[in-house]
Amino acid sequence: MILNKIISVIEEYAPLSLQESYDNAGLVVGSPKMEVSKALICFDVTEPVIDQAIEIGANLIISHHPIIFGGIKKLNGKNYVERIVIKAIKNDIALYAAHTNLDNIINGTNKILADKLGLKNTRVLSPQNEVLNKLVVYIPKDHKEKVQKALFEAGAGHIGNYDNCSFESNGIGSFRALDGSDPFVGNIGKVHSEEEVRLEIIFPLYLKSEVISALINAHPYQEVAYDIYKIENKVNTIGAGIIGELEVPQEEMTFLKQVKTITNAQGIKFTELLNKKVRRIAICGGSGAFLINTAKRAGADVYITGDVKYHEFFDADNSMLIADIGHFESEQFTNSLLFSIIKEKIPTFAIQISDINTNPVNYL
Repeated sequence: MILNKIISVIEEYAPLSLQESYDNAGLVVGSPKMEVSKALICFDVTEPVIDQAIEIGANLIISHHPIIFGGIKKLNGKNYVERIVIKAIKNDIALYAAHTNLDNIINGTNKILADKLGLKNTRVLSPQNEVLNKLVVYIPKDHKEKVQKALFEAGAGHIGNYDNCSFESNGIGSFRALDGSDPFVGNIGKVHSEEEVRLEIIFPLYLKSEVISALINAHPYQEVAYDIYKIENKVNTIGAGIIGELEVPQEEMTFLKQVKTITNAQGIKFTELLNKKVRRIAICGGSGAFLINTAKRAGADVYITGDVKYHEFFDADNSMLIADIGHFESEQFTNSLLFSIIKEKIPTFAIQISDINTNPVNYL
């Protein structure tokens, strides 16, 4: 199978444009045109993971964390990153990472942990803004439904839990076809008036090329008149972290023990207990200290994340319980998510989740 087909499946689910500016998600090593026969999924690409891929005959490794974050000026094997890249290239193994683009979607990394903890009514904790555009296009009245259907099928018209959303108004458009044109209606050299529908429809920025392509292909005019506006509205399905509610409130320590069992955490660092039952839970897998105050403003009783520094625990300020369960522990279920994303769309493709524990942190 061509690698680009697998990449398209992953990026349709978690578009690369949603990754953070510091990130390096996507195809890190290899050509999108190469043939791949089997994939190995892992959390981090380590040397034992490369060895396992070679052993099972996998020429594609899909990880959550990209092996390369910064620039590489030389490849001489002086550190583990260079050794892994060299070994992958030597063995014709492609390396692909789905990182913060997978974190920044409602059904991404954080949703799996939220589901395992039994959270209901989940929504993004810190929604992104400026990721929406509005398309305004003018369509001859009899062709409105065809163009509208094409735009919906391209992914436009989604607002929260609703799809096929648009607004239309009727009017009269006028134009004059010049020499060399091939007008759909009207005659060359004469001003023509046409009953048209002004159609307004929202779409996410990452679907811009697909939406415009669908518009052009479905619209009957030789020159399509349309406008695109940047929308400042926040998108509740795109952004960092997730927040939801337990079906039944729990005692703080009971809940923390449940988290420890579900994540198999070797230890949990947490702030002073507030001696109350908890219900509203916020989560940000990985390094999520930057959302502590956001979780407080959202009314979270508990904020679960990893990599919290000493002084950042003070930010709980006796209004919320912060639980640092570890970076790996908070994102470890990403492997099963990546597996299901690919299997749902390409069920016959050979794919395996690595059984190698790549967590570099140990506890005594």
